[in-house]
Amino acid sequence: MRINWNYIKMIALFGLVIFLFAFASGRNEVRTISEPNVKFVGENNLFITSKAVSKLLIQNYGGVKNVAKEALALNDLENALKSNPMIKTAEVYVSINGMLNAEIEQKTPIARVSTNASYYIDADGLFMPLSENYSARVPLVTGYVDKNNLNSVYLIAQKIDHDEFLKKHVFEIHQEEQNQLFLKLRKCDFLVQVGDVSALDKKINNLKAFYKKALKDNTLKNYSKVNLQFDNQVICTKI
Repeated sequence: MRINWNYIKMIALFGLVIFLFAFASGRNEVRTISEPNVKFVGENNLFITSKAVSKLLIQNYGGVKNVAKEALALNDLENALKSNPMIKTAEVYVSINGMLNAEIEQKTPIARVSTNASYYIDADGLFMPLSENYSARVPLVTGYVDKNNLNSVYLIAQKIDHDEFLKKHVFEIHQEEQNQLFLKLRKCDFLVQVGDVSALDKKINNLKAFYKKALKDNTLKNYSKVNLQFDNQVICTKI
């Protein structure tokens, strides 16, 4: 009987592949995790440090270093990181060489509340604590501010963050009772009365038109209040 050596070679090669795969998988499962590698994505300003992120990982797994890979619950570690009020998103994974990696996206502050409490409002309108590592240059929010009702302040802060003119000139948002809003501009003595957040785009356009004309006429210092609450007009109070 003639022996089909090609067939035998194929079976042997297939067996070798299975053996190597099983061997590698076994070694990979028992490989221990090294010190966490933390990478920040997005903005470079660090409100939370790599050391703090590593500490969170260690606290939530009793010591990530020297833990077998199969013992790690990566989803639990991600949820632990995302529970931190500085962190927007987190992705945790283990590389082939046993390195535990955490990719972190921080929250982005767009306003800083400075009343009886101090904290940021982030780009999603949520609470964000102040950081000991970095202070964001964003408009201050003063007056009556309820931590559980930030909607009006958030809408005007978001508008400022997305508008070059407002971002350049507005340094303070003041909210009175009943959510009545006022703005303070750099190098201007007058108060801008916005009122509520209805027809906000039109109000901002009216402010820009007034500012441009008053700047041209050199009359910005002649006013104590600029009222934007009326349709198609700006009511100015002279000093």
